[in-house]
Amino acid sequence: MPDHPTDRLRPPLLAAGEAEGGMPAGPAGAVRLSLRRRVFDLSAEVAVMGIVNRTPDSFYDGGATYQLDAALHHARRLIADGADIVDVGGVKGGPGEDVPVDEEIARVRPFVETLRAEDADVVISVDTFRATVAEAALSAGADIVNDVTGLTDPEVLDVVAAHDAAYVAMHHGGEPRTRPYRRAYDPDVTTAVVTHCRDLAARAVAAGVDPGRVIVDPGHDFQKTTAHSLELSRRLPELAALGFPVLVALSNKDFVGETLDAPLDRRVDGSLAAAVFTILRGANILRVHEVARTRDVVRMTEALLGWRPPAVAVRGLE
Repeated sequence: MPDHPTDRLRPPLLAAGEAEGGMPAGPAGAVRLSLRRRVFDLSAEVAVMGIVNRTPDSFYDGGATYQLDAALHHARRLIADGADIVDVGGVKGGPGEDVPVDEEIARVRPFVETLRAEDADVVISVDTFRATVAEAALSAGADIVNDVTGLTDPEVLDVVAAHDAAYVAMHHGGEPRTRPYRRAYDPDVTTAVVTHCRDLAARAVAAGVDPGRVIVDPGHDFQKTTAHSLELSRRLPELAALGFPVLVALSNKDFVGETLDAPLDRRVDGSLAAAVFTILRGANILRVHEVARTRDVVRMTEALLGWRPPAVAVRGLE
């Protein structure tokens, strides 16, 4: 078995201009993400992004947070549980109903407006692939555009740049909102993901997005088999080497279910194990459903890595 000391598990972060392929990296030294009044030092902490689905057909909750009041109540709970970022989406990421642009805006904008009015500091992300929806959400007070389609609408970048917002560059690998079928990558999935995320990041920077506000996401499960998602998790340092914060969305996904032969309601422990593993491989932001349990896992992992002291340290001292 190869050894995996911590300094190899958590790859060193690159200074500006030192990322692979000549791609500009994030800010010099440690990767930092500045949004609202929050400055995340992502070389010494992991941010938790809580999910709010304003859709009637969510794979996870089946529409439990579709109505605006329910969505806002859930968001408040996520914040109370320790979410650093709240991510709201008005269209299911996988196959589902066709949602007109006006309907997606009607689902997303009132949520952002209300939550922003209640909390001036919370970081809000909108899960959308449409420039018009991104414009509506950012104008209402959102801070991040989380595009899970890998830029099917290139005008999204112009909107993000105009609002000085952050952009999540995610590898999708196929037609949006479709399931993979015998998907293959040449020469392998990790190389394809790193190359695509590098290209997306370059396009974002060229469009005027602040390099310090570009985030990359390997897109677990999106047009990927379980073997692909497991490999991406193992080889995450190759994506982290681009120098941008790495977001992973692992929570309750099919690759966890297939790995454990577990239905949706028995995937939390597997998701938490995957979270710890990917933190050790370079993940900086975790997009999750179970914020409170993930927050505990994150804090324990940070303490074990020496990034934070214990919350209480009196054992053997009194």
